[in-house]
Amino acid sequence: MPAPAIRPLAAVHLREALTAAADRDPATALAALMHIDNESWQGIEHRLAALGTDLLDVLAQTAATNGATT
Repeated sequence: MPAPAIRPLAAVHLREALTAAADRDPATALAALMHIDNESWQGIEHRLAALGTDLLDVLAQTAATNGATT
């Protein structure tokens, strides 16, 4: 069974949430996440689970590293 789709606008909202987390702006991060539709949420959760993580860990890591990647 294929993973649920992530709509393009949901991907934009997720990116906005991660940017806000990197900027240590939890209110903006939460607002961006609340705009994500249910199907896209399922797709995001599915893909993160495949990577062995979840959204809370990704947000925490993004905030801890100010969005820097290794």
